[in-house]
Amino acid sequence: MPSTEYRRYVALGDSQTEGLGDGDDTTGLRGFADRFAGHLDAARPGLQYANLAVRGRLAGQVRAEQLGPALALRPDIATVVAGVNDVLRPRFDAAEVAGHLEAMFAALTAAGTHVATVTFPDLGRIVPLARPLVPRLAELNDRVREAAARHGVAVAETALPEAVADPRMWTTDRLHASSLGHERIAAALAHAVGLPGSDDTWTHPLPAQAAAAPGAAVAAELRWAAAFLGPWLGRRLRGRSSGDGRTAKRPDLLPFADGGAAGI
Repeated sequence: MPSTEYRRYVALGDSQTEGLGDGDDTTGLRGFADRFAGHLDAARPGLQYANLAVRGRLAGQVRAEQLGPALALRPDIATVVAGVNDVLRPRFDAAEVAGHLEAMFAALTAAGTHVATVTFPDLGRIVPLARPLVPRLAELNDRVREAAARHGVAVAETALPEAVADPRMWTTDRLHASSLGHERIAAALAHAVGLPGSDDTWTHPLPAQAAAAPGAAVAAELRWAAAFLGPWLGRRLRGRSSGDGRTAKRPDLLPFADGGAAGI
C-alpha cells in the first residue's frame, strides 16, 4: 500500500508509546505515536488512530494484552515498540523479549498491516549508572533488526544518531524522551516508512550549548539516583508497576483530527 494511503493506525507499546515525557497526566500526553499519527494524517487527511500502549508493560504483556485488540482494529499501519522495561529487570532474556516482538510483527504483517518499530539508544550515554545494561540493549537491537528483516518491518534506527545522547532529548528521569525527543522519534518513523516530505534531519545534532560546570555531572547523577532510581527500585521490590490499574488512553480508532490527546 502506498504510504499516502494509510487510513488506520494502531500503536502498541509501553510508556514511550503512551507518551510519557511529552505532556502530563493532567493536560494529556502526546508522545511519538500521536506525533507520528500527525505525519500520517498530513500525508492523507482523515486518519483513524488508536493507541493501546500502557506504561510499565513488558514485551510479553504488550503481546498478551494489545495484539488481539490491535488485530481486531484491522490497521493499515502499526507501530510496535517495547522491550526497555524488560532490559531494566534483573532477569533479562533477549531471545525471549525479541520473540514476543517478532510474534507481534508476524501476526500484524500476516494480516496485511505495514509495521514499523525502533531500535533503542545506548542508555549508558544518557545515564552513566546504566552502563551495565549496554550489552543487553545491543543484543536486543540486533535481534529486533533480524526479526524486522524477516517480516518486512520498517526500522527507525533511533539508536544510532549522536544527537540521541543530548540531555535535551530526555526528561529529567532520563528514561523517557522529552517533547523534542518524541518529535524526533516520530520524524524517524515517518522517514523509515517513506512518508512524503520526510528526510534525515531527525538525525542532526541540536545547536551547541554551554558546557556544564566541573562536578555538575556527578551532582546530577546523585540527584537522579535519589529522585528516580530509588523510587523505581522500591516499586520493583514491592512487585508494583507504574502501569498498575491503567488502561489504554485511546483504545478505539478515532479520527485523528478530533483530538483526544495533548497537542492533537
